[in-house]
Amino acid sequence: MPSLPDPADLEALKAFDTPTVCNALELVAPARRATGFIRRPLIAPFPELKPVVAFARTALIRSREPHPRSRAEATELRLGYYAHVAAQPLPSIAVIQDIDGPDCGFGAFWGEVQSNVHKGLGCVGVITDGSVRDLDAMAPGFFVLAGSIMPSHAHVHLVQFGGTVSVAGMVVSPNDVIHADRHGAVVVPPEAVKQIPKAADLLARREKVVIDAARSPGFSVERLRQAFAEQEDIH
Repeated sequence: MPSLPDPADLEALKAFDTPTVCNALELVAPARRATGFIRRPLIAPFPELKPVVAFARTALIRSREPHPRSRAEATELRLGYYAHVAAQPLPSIAVIQDIDGPDCGFGAFWGEVQSNVHKGLGCVGVITDGSVRDLDAMAPGFFVLAGSIMPSHAHVHLVQFGGTVSVAGMVVSPNDVIHADRHGAVVVPPEAVKQIPKAADLLARREKVVIDAARSPGFSVERLRQAFAEQEDIH
């Protein structure tokens, strides 16, 4: 496994929203300008929650048809998945792809039980193109981005875990660093983690020039042109 980012550097990323992290990545990892983030909208049922930064744990689910395993086999698969969620490094975040195609989200894997179990195992939240339910009973502070909200779990079951998944256009492998908030999520390359706060500060200082100009009396296109020029002198 590649060397892990320093926990203090990961903690520092929580000070920024996900759009800011995406902007900063454009400076520190230009090749990722158009990749690595959520590309289709997901529902954030708890938009008041602060950004989360955690290591991805991945799985595939489906719910349209019953699972093909015996009860004992299904239990062992589920316990193996929970061990995957609870493994170091922590905190983890579940990234779950629903593979039911047009019926994606037909049954909810996530609700009161799963959110509490996952939180107890060191998982801070879930990002899924599947569905969630039990919103009023979910573990307090458990972060959620989901494709839909549905009332039933139908035949929902794990298909496999620990591989590369794609959720709303974001391709994720186990232990990828994920930054997420109500806007969406992005995979942060480990080598970029330490550089993001400095890049975010630079971008904020450049943006402030334009915002301050726009809010000033007598704002005009000529003043905007001047503000654009002033931005170029900020390094």
